[in-house]
Amino acid sequence: MFAASAKASTALVAPSSSSSSRASTTMKSSSSFPKKNRSSSLVSSALPIADLADGSAVTTAVVGVAAIGAAGAALVLTDPSKRRASMMETTGGDEAASVRDYFDKVGFERWQKIYGETDEVNKVQLDIRQGHQKTVDKILDWLPENMDGMTVCDAGAGTGSLAIPLAHRGAGVSASDISASMIGEAETRYNQSIAAGAKAPAVAPKFEALGLEECTGEYDVVSCIDVMIHYPDDRVAAMVGHLASLSKKKLIVSFAPKTLAYSILKRIGELFPGPSKATRAYLHDEGEVEEALEKAGFRVTRRQMTATSFYFSRILECERV
Repeated sequence: MFAASAKASTALVAPSSSSSSRASTTMKSSSSFPKKNRSSSLVSSALPIADLADGSAVTTAVVGVAAIGAAGAALVLTDPSKRRASMMETTGGDEAASVRDYFDKVGFERWQKIYGETDEVNKVQLDIRQGHQKTVDKILDWLPENMDGMTVCDAGAGTGSLAIPLAHRGAGVSASDISASMIGEAETRYNQSIAAGAKAPAVAPKFEALGLEECTGEYDVVSCIDVMIHYPDDRVAAMVGHLASLSKKKLIVSFAPKTLAYSILKRIGELFPGPSKATRAYLHDEGEVEEALEKAGFRVTRRQMTATSFYFSRILECERV
């Protein structure tokens, strides 16, 4: 089985780029959004996006999609598979092992900075950091301030950006990540927060180096944030099914939505990979993700979109039917 990856942001352009950051844009939509062709309704340009919410629907004002499409047609046809195949040679073609090795080694230094507070980040990395934090903040707004007695499984927890504040709210948190380096950093940050005076929960959180499919147990809430970007389409249903099997009540997932503009932006980023951005990145059709959730016994109750210049993440809150 393909294992859960470390929590790399839904960043579609190489984070080593020095391009300037643009204004962050957040898009909200209700759970009554028509299911068919939902993802195509989310098409938006990579430069820039204007989202106008009227309360019951979202109208996306797209700037320059035609121009991006014309200029990027050749880029979409360019296949970076040779670079990816070379990346996986050291793991015998095991993509999950390749992701783990990346986040345990060359990728760890970069992503711990992006998910940290250091000023040693460029404008693109700062944009990704801010976008990811917006996603985390939205999820925190969906959950109770007092989570005493509640249990949470945060799969693909990365450096603990969601797991740690949930533990501070009193939840019994089981945080895991395929990368020992990333989850080790999460445990370090949690311990530092307690030493600095943050509230400790009645049950200390667990931090474990586990692939998503290795997660076991039963929890009130299961979260998997910015991990699906490492899963190809043919493995998403199994991934969602396993996450659903762990949740008694609520499941929260996020992913990079598949649109024309985002596909072009992703391909542009792949053409300038740099040594610290070498893993595959998959975009996903929202309708197909929701279909997998429904088959697993969950319905979407809330959805939001976080979109900055270089970070795009659709967030779904789901409850067991």
